[in-house]
Amino acid sequence: MPLTPIEHADASPEVRAVYDDIMATRNVPDVNNFWKMTAHHPATLARTWESLKEVMAPGALDPLVKEMIFVAVSVTNGCAYCIRSHEAAARKLGMTDAQFGELLAVVGMANETNRLAHGYQVELDERLK
Repeated sequence: MPLTPIEHADASPEVRAVYDDIMATRNVPDVNNFWKMTAHHPATLARTWESLKEVMAPGALDPLVKEMIFVAVSVTNGCAYCIRSHEAAARKLGMTDAQFGELLAVVGMANETNRLAHGYQVELDERLK
């Protein structure tokens, strides 16, 4: 039987506390399905949320740049859910259609050249060592 999302009302107190922190931090009325499914293992839910909060917080990289990097990695990994979730977050932070298009072009080019370098087993140039 497939797992189903755990809603706030049905969550354990441990899970509900993480949900409440997500909703307060993000200023949203509910958590998204990623968290509702991850809640099936409360320790993973809590650890992942704490790590995500730390990594995605403003720092040396602008939050928009972080979201765009998340989109790029998600495209490469083929995670449709993560692509849409972080694209929405990036757009909320100001990403334009033109930026999204360029981002996808860079992702595509990087994947192509990475595969070529890997396939040809290109040795690292001395000046890059």
